[in-house]
Amino acid sequence: MALPVEGETIQIHSYKHNGRIHRVWQETMVLKGTKNIVIGANERTLVTESDGRTWLTREPSICYFHAEHWFNIICMLREDGVYYYCNLSSPFVFDNNAIKYIDYDLDIKVFPDMSYTLLDEDEYELHRKEMSYPDVIDKILKRNVDKLISWIQQKKGPFAPDFINVWTNRYKFQLDMQSDDC
Repeated sequence: MALPVEGETIQIHSYKHNGRIHRVWQETMVLKGTKNIVIGANERTLVTESDGRTWLTREPSICYFHAEHWFNIICMLREDGVYYYCNLSSPFVFDNNAIKYIDYDLDIKVFPDMSYTLLDEDEYELHRKEMSYPDVIDKILKRNVDKLISWIQQKKGPFAPDFINVWTNRYKFQLDMQSDDC
């Protein structure tokens, strides 16, 4: 399997369980790429929805993907602090210069004070029935909701106090390197 290379620009492709594309982020800069972890960053990137609608992200974001966990985490850097949007999803694969995963509807939104809210439980139940999620997937996802909440409470992974500083500095460094190459 090819690995994303630090400094390169890749896409992010989100699919649904039925194999249909859900959402595509056009440009994300790779800050770290291994077989298990990809950390990327983007700012004002074009996002295309499954129905063709497009929009631009509003703020710089650090994106965390893991090949062994059933979630990914988007850290949005806003003026009043860091907000985290955690997607319950399949582990990622890297294919054709894109991170690809299946979005399983459930999300956890984490606020700067580390309080959090579980979102989209109704959407999850609806899609679980419509797309016939297997029971094993349901159990895996519910375990991973618990794992994510544990990470939030323990300030582990992307929720660690120094995570954002380390990766935003790396992002700025990469941007500087690219502007020097011009």
